[in-house]
Amino acid sequence: MSAPSDARFGTLAVHAGQEPDPSTGAIMTPIYQTSTYVQSAPDVHQGYDYARVGNPTRTALEGNLAALEGATHGIAFASGVAAIDSILKCLRPGDHVVSTDDLYGGTYRLMTQVHEPWGLEFTFANLTEPSDVEAVFQDNTKLLWIETPTNPLLRVFDIAALAERARARGITVVVDNTFASPYLQQPLSLGADLVVHSATKYLGGHSDLVGGAVLTSDDEWDEKLRFLIKSAGPVPGPMDCFLQLRGTKTLHLRMERHCDNAEAVARFLRDHPKVGHVRYPGFEDHPGHALAAKQMRRFGGMVSFTLEDDAIETAIRVMQGTRVFALAESLGGVESLVSHPASMTHGSIPAEVRQKAGLPDSLIRLSVGVEEEADLLQDLDRALSAI
Repeated sequence: MSAPSDARFGTLAVHAGQEPDPSTGAIMTPIYQTSTYVQSAPDVHQGYDYARVGNPTRTALEGNLAALEGATHGIAFASGVAAIDSILKCLRPGDHVVSTDDLYGGTYRLMTQVHEPWGLEFTFANLTEPSDVEAVFQDNTKLLWIETPTNPLLRVFDIAALAERARARGITVVVDNTFASPYLQQPLSLGADLVVHSATKYLGGHSDLVGGAVLTSDDEWDEKLRFLIKSAGPVPGPMDCFLQLRGTKTLHLRMERHCDNAEAVARFLRDHPKVGHVRYPGFEDHPGHALAAKQMRRFGGMVSFTLEDDAIETAIRVMQGTRVFALAESLGGVESLVSHPASMTHGSIPAEVRQKAGLPDSLIRLSVGVEEEADLLQDLDRALSAI
């Protein structure tokens, strides 16, 4: 029943990595809630010996995610930052990482407060012009870390051009594809070596799990990351893997609705007299629009904006005034969320660093869900009209 090798995305989302349960015929992958496996003799087993190393529910999820990203290997983790942490643990003191200066706050915190004290070196740069990356590469640069679209400024970077420059120098290219999801963007096909996801977001899609994943076709990286899975144990439980598999089955359907609603919300905000600047790659005058149109299927479900008065106090009033948009961390669920990056997702980044990267304290970020478009627009209009 598994998907044929030439199946398209929606069919892969439903079937890849999964077979009916051989003992019962159950069409859904069972939740193998076990910590160990019986062996017929010492070190003689049916592919599994201890649940930290492997679990059949996790195996199905890893196969599914690998197929969606066009990868040979999928490695599931307990969270997105666990996936990021494991990649960084494969480096050694003195190694150097180049990343965008418009970066998720949790990634920045992990890099600067956890790994930098242990000897890794980091440079955060504007990667908008691929040629500029040459100036920040060093002889000890081992990774180029790319987010695109970025969180929360929605900048778009040229994966293929950056990857070409990095790989010419033997530098591994990592792309955090959380904002786009594999439905909208497949970085491995553009030259990336590793793709990272916070599966908590669009892959899960229902705000009921925490998970992460790394997808790659590089056998050496797969071996290194699986060694860390075995040795350090940053693994997801079988229930979370089951929930992720349920989520990916509707990923293509949800992403279309996210994109439809985000486009409508962005255009509404742009025309509203109390709104200042709207960031959305779908606008033709967005600096990354042409590139996004080239390397993405659509423009995503994320929108960020500032108000006409650009005052943080007013922004907070708007965020507290919505009823359909919930004021909360995270993104990518079926429900719409509104957040304040400067104090929430990016609060761990020093103010001077945020501002230098172009992230104003008054910025509002929207994760546009799959509710009815008219209700979302009415909700925003009500909140904006009250200020």
